[in-house]
Amino acid sequence: MSVTSLEKNAALTDGPLLDPVMVGPYLLKNRFVLPPLTRSRAGVGDVPTEMHAIYYGQRAHAGLQITEGSPISQEATGFPWTPGIYTAAQIDGWKLVTGEVHRRGSRIFLQLWHVGRQSHSSLQKDNALPVAPSAVPATGQIFTSGGMRDFETPRALEAAEIRRVVKQFGAAARNALEAGFDGVEVHGANGYLIDQFLCEGSNTRTDEYGGSITNRIRFLREIVEEVISVWGSNKVGVRLTPSSVYGDMFSSDKLELYSTAVKELDKYGLAYLHLVEPNVKGSEIVEAAADAIPTSHFRSLYSGTIVVAGGLTFEAAERAVLDGVADLVGFGKAFIANPDLPVRYLNGAQVHEPDSALYYGGDEAGYTDYPSCADEEYLARLRALIVAGRVSQEDVLASLNSANAGEQIDGGAYYARLVLNREAS
Repeated sequence: MSVTSLEKNAALTDGPLLDPVMVGPYLLKNRFVLPPLTRSRAGVGDVPTEMHAIYYGQRAHAGLQITEGSPISQEATGFPWTPGIYTAAQIDGWKLVTGEVHRRGSRIFLQLWHVGRQSHSSLQKDNALPVAPSAVPATGQIFTSGGMRDFETPRALEAAEIRRVVKQFGAAARNALEAGFDGVEVHGANGYLIDQFLCEGSNTRTDEYGGSITNRIRFLREIVEEVISVWGSNKVGVRLTPSSVYGDMFSSDKLELYSTAVKELDKYGLAYLHLVEPNVKGSEIVEAAADAIPTSHFRSLYSGTIVVAGGLTFEAAERAVLDGVADLVGFGKAFIANPDLPVRYLNGAQVHEPDSALYYGGDEAGYTDYPSCADEEYLARLRALIVAGRVSQEDVLASLNSANAGEQIDGGAYYARLVLNREAS
């Protein structure tokens, strides 16, 4: 996102995105949401690390954070280095994250993820084929640790296996509870497994999970009910992409399909419904299709809290809130490069643009090295002291490097540590 695309029109309002808002049982400090963003930086065993805790801690300016998609099992994994939620080590890793976010006064939900056919045998146990509702491959390629590979024809889940997958969602939800999260989001979007069951282009089943809209929604309902049995309904969110074609998705009846799905979800009293704007395809902003469904269509169908996300400017986000279309707004790319985005919104400060080449994989670069306003001010003051000869850069680095990085987020020391170490190397 460019600086100008997010500029706040000060004449429009006094800042409704900063108003507190209830989500489930939680009073959030503002309406800003960090939406799920795959960053592919997990450690060995797909375990979250201290770097994840720093990343989410930096972005605790948001009222609500939703983690990157977290695979519920190895079978559910679709990309390398994505932090899972199915082993004890992964649970312990996520505890670092939830502890840091809570220390900084924010709330965080874990996104439960199964990619279905958007996986690859190289990511599966014993090089098994990915699973899906039907043996229908997606077109295109997938990124693996061995480079880009063509999507494979998946194995259709047997009816008895579907219950196993539903139970895996429940187990992952319990693991998220143990890890200290405030709730969970069921990932029913972006052409992944739940979406594959919803859409007729990927679901050619003739049993109780295929054919009619009622049958295609069944898998989503069973998972939601399973997760609610762990968390209670008011701590569970669901994400949908009614107009996205990402993952080679197609349904000729999508208006009726997603309208019916949203009406069904409205019955549960969820924490929120998370809708992605129709001009979003994966991580890209594209021109919406002629038959795209505006997110405003779902407002009359859903009585609960709605989160919208996908390329919105500050002004468009304010309009969505003021018009009642949405209660909270997600800013993905903007939060990547501006960890204190609500502060910049309030003060009219410059909004930086992220480096797309650093979205996936790697280390701190493009992940935890984007500055807050406080970071920028602290580094400027520190540089002035070094230039004036009042302190030496060597002494400053020795002090910064001897401290715990996670304890340096506040006040700018962590950012100064990264920058000065790079300059010295």
